[in-house]
Amino acid sequence: MKDWTKSNTVPTATKPLGGWRVLVPRGGPWGDSVAGTVRGKGGSPVVAPMINFASTDDPETLGTALAALEAGEFDWLTVTSATTVDVLSSQRIRIPETTRVAAVGETTAAALTAVGYSVDLVPAKDNSAKGMVQELTALEPHPKRILTLRSAIAKPLLTEGLIAAGHDVQSVVAYRTVGVPVAEKIVADVASGRVRAILVTSGSVAEQVRSQFPEIPESTVIAAIGPRTARDARGYGLRVDVVAEQQTVDSLIEAIVSVALSQKHDEDAGDGNR
Repeated sequence: MKDWTKSNTVPTATKPLGGWRVLVPRGGPWGDSVAGTVRGKGGSPVVAPMINFASTDDPETLGTALAALEAGEFDWLTVTSATTVDVLSSQRIRIPETTRVAAVGETTAAALTAVGYSVDLVPAKDNSAKGMVQELTALEPHPKRILTLRSAIAKPLLTEGLIAAGHDVQSVVAYRTVGVPVAEKIVADVASGRVRAILVTSGSVAEQVRSQFPEIPESTVIAAIGPRTARDARGYGLRVDVVAEQQTVDSLIEAIVSVALSQKHDEDAGDGNR
């Protein structure tokens, strides 16, 4: 397959994704927002939620922690995934103004703002647990009370790093990630190549794409939102064609646009040689 990541010099177009159907793997406000961005580029979004959250195995501990959060007992809340945002939103959790919110990346930050939460910190250089620890501890050199919400399968790297820096941290499992079967028509559309691009926004999404779409044509562009997601995807045996330069939705869509423009350029050049 052609290395589309090296084809970034083609002039821009008003609707570069015209004729492209793009699979958006999450629903809710985040999915709606991404779908809007795709439409703005001329594409046709196919919103097909592939993952959802299931209740934690310890709902009592989570409930107690969320009640303490609403009561203002924490100085900071760290959020490391859009799914955590789904948990907060579904339970209508009110985050007091005295509690600051740190999001691990722009995707998570966008999910927070989409449902009305404020975001006070997004790591500027490293969208990872390590990056969050570095920037949060630099911002808060003195001990603070911090709530970290995570999935059942997440490694407690953020919690361990903050504790090592001297903070008082309560780490709570907020959800379990489960796969959501997509409609048979979407499976067929992917297999036939009608879906021109698939957005991969997390390792969990990558796992579902690999298992639910056994036949993905070489012509279908699989785009990962960042190097970590790309690495996870390849670990599941999923091909990755292009990786967003930044861990943001806009950067992910621009990666698809780059491919579309490059293909159009090649087609035009071919026509000119006939």
